[in-house]
Amino acid sequence: MLYEMVKFVAAPTAHVLWRPHISGAANVPAKGPGILAANHLSIIDSFLLPALLPRHVTFTAKNEYFNGNPLSQFFMRLGGSLPIDRESAGAAQAMLDGAAELLESGELFGIHPEGTRSPDGRLYRGKVGVAWLALKTGAPVLPVALSGTDRAMPAGSKLPRPVTIGIKIGEPLHFEGEHTNARDRRRVTDEIMAAIQKLSGQEYVAQYATSVKANPDKS
Repeated sequence: MLYEMVKFVAAPTAHVLWRPHISGAANVPAKGPGILAANHLSIIDSFLLPALLPRHVTFTAKNEYFNGNPLSQFFMRLGGSLPIDRESAGAAQAMLDGAAELLESGELFGIHPEGTRSPDGRLYRGKVGVAWLALKTGAPVLPVALSGTDRAMPAGSKLPRPVTIGIKIGEPLHFEGEHTNARDRRRVTDEIMAAIQKLSGQEYVAQYATSVKANPDKS
């Protein structure tokens, strides 16, 4: 009930602040599971789809979002986001197991395959958790391209800025393979990132964003 009440306020607020242009919303299934795989430009990315889509979307979010900015804490907890410790392989698997349970119960789950915000607006190599979920549960993957969110709330900003943002949702993708097979996970992940890149038009970088952030001189 609290989620729906705050969403009632959050959706029009998002429209006033950012005048979002959404295309492909009809691709989101009216019922049943689905994985929304989106590029990642800003902290508000994980807030927008739950706020603007009619169905409840649960996102994964790094632990820092639950312990830093009070506004991000509120919305992450409100939406039931699954926290993840990016330094712990065990925690990452626990998050994926929780996401799989949501999908198997017919819910929508959102994930940023890059694992962290893009440091420069380019699209980076995806991590294979999204493929593990798709192959294990059989849920369709909807590629999502966000634009303008890095200007709406740049890294380090405390307050959002009124700019126009875009959201493109692609057609559902279905994959075959074994979630336990590393080659299948890599193949599916790369196909998902290619679909996101086609929607976003971003330059693709075949490196992990986390590695580039750690070694910016080598990017």
